[in-house]
Amino acid sequence: MRSWAGRGFSCCLLALLLLFWPLAALAADSGAAPAGDFTTSAPYAILMDYQTGSVIYAKDADKRMEPASMAKLMTLAVVFDELKTGKIRLDDQFFISDHAWKEGGAASGSSTMFAKVHSRVPVIDLLYGLIVQSGNDAAIALAEGIAGSEATFASIENQLAAKIGLTNSHFTNASGLPDSDLYTTPHDLARLARYLIMNYPEYYHIFSVPSFTWNKIKQHNRNTLLGLGLGVDGLKTGHSDESGYGIVLSTDQGGRRLIAVLNGMKTERERTVEGQRILNWGVHGFEQVAAFAKGQMVGYASVYGGQKPTVGLVGKDEIDLYLPKGKPQCPEATIAYKGPLRPPVEQGDQVAELRVTCGGQTVQTVPLYAAETVQGGGFMTRAMAALKQLALGWL
Repeated sequence: MRSWAGRGFSCCLLALLLLFWPLAALAADSGAAPAGDFTTSAPYAILMDYQTGSVIYAKDADKRMEPASMAKLMTLAVVFDELKTGKIRLDDQFFISDHAWKEGGAASGSSTMFAKVHSRVPVIDLLYGLIVQSGNDAAIALAEGIAGSEATFASIENQLAAKIGLTNSHFTNASGLPDSDLYTTPHDLARLARYLIMNYPEYYHIFSVPSFTWNKIKQHNRNTLLGLGLGVDGLKTGHSDESGYGIVLSTDQGGRRLIAVLNGMKTERERTVEGQRILNWGVHGFEQVAAFAKGQMVGYASVYGGQKPTVGLVGKDEIDLYLPKGKPQCPEATIAYKGPLRPPVEQGDQVAELRVTCGGQTVQTVPLYAAETVQGGGFMTRAMAALKQLALGWL
């Protein structure tokens, strides 16, 4: 891993610090992240850096789509939360209702774990049935066991989705079966996958279990990219006539964890090939460069009427950047924030982003945090700040 200074990048960064670019505009632009040297046949796609949430590649990533069984990741978020808070336990046994059996069981003709109608199945087995076999019966049984009905469970899903920050998603059932009111986006699914990996590591190993047997029927994991040499260890496939073939993937190969979402493909083979391609590009197409040590000042942001005119900006931990290989003119960077900031600015608040570009294309965004607390200043300080804003045209 080469040092940041070795690229002469610090001078470039200093020359571009304190550029006033509203965060709202930056967020809107993130849906059109760079293609660079990579393209995909998938109508919907996103590649995200797990540690920072930076979008590396996007194609219609903020456009609504039907997720099919990838919606089960939201079901799992609720189930994992119920387990974490002690509301349910892994050895609790949930009832397989007529509805669960008809809509998601052997009688449905859809993906199923083949749970017997009117039987009781431990939560841990329902989890395996849902994750490994994509069982609709398992999803419905979990929903009914937690909330009494799928409709009530969907309300819980949407409340948690809002808490997570899934800003363009709406869930109507636990299984992902087709519904005109059920939708999400690649960006939201990537955020959801990141949330699951980050907050429930104790269950993440289930996503890479190769097969699961229930009711004497052995089924293999539907994620065909497991074990293909790319370090894929999750997460979920999806398919319906309406949505096409989709997948949410993650790998920790190459020194960092990546999350990819693809949807709308025509065949299972295309899904496998495009999944391999986007991860291979993400793993091997970038060079890791040490940029800033933990606590090292990245730049400064102006504070309107504060006791101090600026606040230092730092990363949450050390900042490593991943730069496209074969791009000698890279990189350039700006600090983007909605400014000037208004006091009080609390130490540790996320107030800005470091935006790294290559040839005019965004390759990474890194959250930046206030290095110290800046309280509001006195009357004269605020008055001078107002005059300064008027003079510079900020208001």
